[in-house]
Formats: sequence, structure tokens, C-alpha cells
Amino acid sequence: MRQINFGLIFAFGLLMVFFTLENTTATTVHLLPGVQQTMPLAGLLLLVAGIGAVSAWFFAAWTGMLTNVDQLSNASEVEAQQVQIQELESDLSRYRSTVETQLGLLPATTASSTEPTDSADN
Repeated sequence: MRQINFGLIFAFGLLMVFFTLENTTATTVHLLPGVQQTMPLAGLLLLVAGIGAVSAWFFAAWTGMLTNVDQLSNASEVEAQQVQIQELESDLSRYRSTVETQLGLLPATTASSTEPTDSADN
């Protein structure tokens, strides 16, 4: 893998050298009214590419920081939800035990008690 990376970097560097040698014409850049700078076209393009790369790096770092802040704030919410889930589970187990206790106190129903008796007909 190192050989592939070295080959890509070498090829990119060689292309940059050829590009710089072919684009040496002077170009004037007007930054502000009355402020201008003259430099070779290749140098200007390399400078702009470098500024773009640094800007993208700062943007990625800023976005990563905001993501970390959101995760930290969400962590407290998740923790609160976990506490609430624990409380609800304990309430549920308490209610189940109460219902089971109350079901044990009910009189047992048998098949004979549900059928009508003959003495009720007289």
C-alpha cells in the first residue's frame, strides 16, 4: 500500500511541476479596489487550491466539533431516558406482583359452580 501511495504522490507532484512550467504567464488579481497583485497563473492556482484545502479542513473540524457537542447533549437525554425506563420497569414488576397477589385471593371457580343447580329451580 505504501508503494501505491508513493506512486500517487509522485505522479501528482510531477503533474504539478509540468503544470507550473506550462503556466508561467503573469496574471493580475484585483483583491480590493486599488489593491492588486501580479503573480504567475500556476502560483495563483496553487495558492487558491491551498486556501480551499485549509478552508475545507477548518469546516470539517468545525462540523466535527458541533457533532461532538450534539452527542454530549444527547448523552444526558439518553441517560435520563434510561432512568425513566428503569423506573417504569420497576413499576411494571410491582403492578404484576400486585395483580398476581389479588388473583390468588379470588375464590377458585370450578365447573360445578358455574352450572345452574336443581335447587334453584324449585
